[in-house]
Amino acid sequence: MKILLLHTDYIKFKPLKKALKTIEELSEKEKEGNFVEQALVVLTAVEKGDTDVKKIVEKLIENVKDVAKQVNAEKIVLYPYAHLSSDLASPQLATEILNEAEKGLKKSFNVVKAPFGYYKEFELKVKGHPLSELSRSINVEDGKAEVKEEKYDYTKLLHEISKNRLDNSKLKENDHRIIGQQMDLFSFSEVAPGMVFWHNNGLIIKNGLIELWRELHRKAEYQEISTPQVMDNRLWKISGHWDKYKENIFLTEYEKRQFAVKPMNCPGGMLVFKSTPKSYKELPLRIGELGVVHRLELSGVLAGLFRVIQFTQDDAHIFCEEKQLEEEIFGIIDVINTLYKKFNLEFDHIELSTRPEKRIGEEKMWDKSEKLLEDALKKRKMKYKINKGDGAFYGPKIDFHVKDSLGRTWQLSTIQLDFSMPERFELEYTDKDNTRKRPVMLHTVSYGSIERFVGILLEHTNGRMPTWLAPIQVRILNFTDRNTEYAKKIIKELGNEIPNLRIESDFRQTTVPAKVKDAEILRVPYIIVIGDKEEKDKKLAVRVRGNSKIETIGIKEFVEKIKKEISERK
Repeated sequence: MKILLLHTDYIKFKPLKKALKTIEELSEKEKEGNFVEQALVVLTAVEKGDTDVKKIVEKLIENVKDVAKQVNAEKIVLYPYAHLSSDLASPQLATEILNEAEKGLKKSFNVVKAPFGYYKEFELKVKGHPLSELSRSINVEDGKAEVKEEKYDYTKLLHEISKNRLDNSKLKENDHRIIGQQMDLFSFSEVAPGMVFWHNNGLIIKNGLIELWRELHRKAEYQEISTPQVMDNRLWKISGHWDKYKENIFLTEYEKRQFAVKPMNCPGGMLVFKSTPKSYKELPLRIGELGVVHRLELSGVLAGLFRVIQFTQDDAHIFCEEKQLEEEIFGIIDVINTLYKKFNLEFDHIELSTRPEKRIGEEKMWDKSEKLLEDALKKRKMKYKINKGDGAFYGPKIDFHVKDSLGRTWQLSTIQLDFSMPERFELEYTDKDNTRKRPVMLHTVSYGSIERFVGILLEHTNGRMPTWLAPIQVRILNFTDRNTEYAKKIIKELGNEIPNLRIESDFRQTTVPAKVKDAEILRVPYIIVIGDKEEKDKKLAVRVRGNSKIETIGIKEFVEKIKKEISERK
């Protein structure tokens, strides 16, 4: 049994309609409801384990008397309240316990029992002293919390969660889900719908993208932060996300407070800015965050890495003066251009997305914001289209669409101008004249979702990642067992010359074509076969990126080639 004891100035309640069909009709007087002053209200949820009626009623009465004595209450309102528990007893058991409790309490108090099994409206005013709100859990073992042994068949549960098999029948050969399975990059499970289980090989790719992002943003003088995953719903109400995205937010509770699992990173960045006084000398302040976010999606729309529930968003926020906006926008464009050139992804088109129907902020602010972005595009001589009504709820944006090797376009990077959120969070800095001013804010992402970008990259390259990003960069194969020792020496030499080289060997007793095929499935960029000739000539026979033509190359030359590809990210 769960109870919440509230010492009130008053409680007023009225039954509205039946919640349970089996419950008896109330009398006309009971339907009118009740108003009780100076009462100890006992919100009560009877649970499945409360089967010993006599003992549970005794414990309930004991707890009520204990609190009533401390607060000097003479009136008790016994109020059935199912929301205290998710393990509710049957209506019959709950009715019996509540009736018996009412009888027992009437021997010492003036008791009013609210009707069970009815939807009710109620209003109450709780007193402000320390004992005015007390929650308790009651069982029949000396009032101590009872540890219940949950019974389940773990083998059955394991069978239930192990049914995840990728259905390849409706997928194209180069679908990233098939490539991911072949290369042992990631998997999905119904225990975490829309959330990626990264395997070692996949995490190498993800971490490589993150390191590139960090390097580019460090050069552009960004600071990196990290903000909590779960934050009070008041934060999201201030930011405006609550009204616009509540249906896509995972919610939870802690100590009677409602929290949201963050769907976006920006509100946390606001609090970081707000945590210390700022001067105009610190602007522009560039802050980046590789934040893990969650967005509630219907299971039917989930699609591998392209549409997930949990993903890493490479957010960056720039706080600046209005006169600094143009230069900051140009700086963001430079970072985005540099990033995409690494992957031979070109921009197909750029869109200026304007005010949506649901938005915050005044119209004059939107007029100003849209003009500022458009002027920046014109000055940079960038061709763009107007995408009417598709801006963020807090400001207009520039969206960059890239085209992959399959001719598909993807909206990935974005620059969003925001006057509204600094206003809502009352962000300020001290200007030269010692007055308080409001900064302007730019939101930007380069990859967008790193998970989605990995999926795009896998299909764009058919899994053949550039050397610096490939999970396995070199694999050494022996032609026969007598070549194994020399092959091991080559591995050691390459490892010494290139300390972080991701190199593997395949010395299985099977044919070379079979070993090559396995390495090709894993999309290993460089497959080296060591036979008698290579051992004699001190050369390497190298198969490069699936090319059937074998290249013969010296060890030193091969080392220089690989070093350059990795260091220059080619």
